[in-house]
Amino acid sequence: MKLVAWPSHAQCRLTQQPTTLKMNEDFLKSMKEAFHLLRTKGPKEATAAVQRALARGAAEAGHTQTPQTPHTPQNINEWAQAWTQAQSRTTTPHAPAERTFDADTPGTFSTHTFSNSAGQRQYKLYVPAVYNNEPLPLIVMLHGCTQNADDFAAGTRMNAMAERLGFMVVYPNQSLAANHSACWNWFKPTDQQRDQGEPSLIAGITREVIARYRIDPARVYVAGLSAGGAMADVMLKTSPDLYAAACVHSGLAYGSAKDLPSALAAMKGAKTNRTRSRVEPQRPLIVFHGDADTTVHPSNATALVAGFDAGITTVSSPSLPAGTAGTANGRRGCTVRRLVAANGVEAEYWSIHDAGHAWAGGSPHGSFTDPSGPDAAAEMLRFFLAHPRASGTH
Repeated sequence: MKLVAWPSHAQCRLTQQPTTLKMNEDFLKSMKEAFHLLRTKGPKEATAAVQRALARGAAEAGHTQTPQTPHTPQNINEWAQAWTQAQSRTTTPHAPAERTFDADTPGTFSTHTFSNSAGQRQYKLYVPAVYNNEPLPLIVMLHGCTQNADDFAAGTRMNAMAERLGFMVVYPNQSLAANHSACWNWFKPTDQQRDQGEPSLIAGITREVIARYRIDPARVYVAGLSAGGAMADVMLKTSPDLYAAACVHSGLAYGSAKDLPSALAAMKGAKTNRTRSRVEPQRPLIVFHGDADTTVHPSNATALVAGFDAGITTVSSPSLPAGTAGTANGRRGCTVRRLVAANGVEAEYWSIHDAGHAWAGGSPHGSFTDPSGPDAAAEMLRFFLAHPRASGTH
């Protein structure tokens, strides 16, 4: 496994002078500030932060004339490109391969690259400080469109959860070259097949982590939001031998689309001719979806659990057991359906009342989060850890 802390062109930066490095580090900090402002306030405030960074850089470089103002990013793709360029400016030959994520998570959050015949993807791996070579569960987290691993980790708080409960988390990063909005291509035929396209890359990343660390093979799970949620269901359906269960948050069912037009139609709730066959589910599934989601219609959540129709128990949030998300403590109300397939495989469907397209109970430090809950991460982990893959199953 090749550890990658910085872009691959780091070797080109060996001749940078210390003053230039300091300026570039300051510029990267300013870009981080700009991205935070972009998420919390808007493009006007973010642009102002970039302009301040440029002005400081010109002053420190000894420029007496006002530098020409570069193009200001106008959309999320251009902001992503600006972020990548800012990272490359701070490349140093001695950057560590692993680093602590933040003060609240004492483990390591490191960057890696995986390649196979389908292409190449970076991924980030969180190893908790409690890891002592004993087998731990592994959770694969697939971000949504316009997100990345860092953003998704911050918004879901999964690294802090991993430290507290003792598991590892891997976050595959979609490439902008593969999708201009950083969406997983869950709707393309090649990317819905085992050992092909993006499923082969995600499965390959999963297996690489399993090979490098002591992972309990019966407790490997996959989860995602929106396009990442749709891809999580793709992974569960195409690699049931690898994943014990899946979580789909605000996503779509495997086989819902065969191209971009049918994907957009499915997202809006149109009834499509699903390519998936009517078979009994092989692995447990937990689904979260806001009933006011206007990006991915809630009917897609119903499609996800369509095969779990042998038994259904519905519980409204006010009567949920203590410790389960509900209307208390400022949480959104929700209705939970506990389902089972004819073969005994279990599922849960959390319909979150008046919630839009966002990770329930997430942190405001990440994008597409709804802090008012319920706590999807905690409920997902409860469900996952209660459903290891049975011995001898494939």
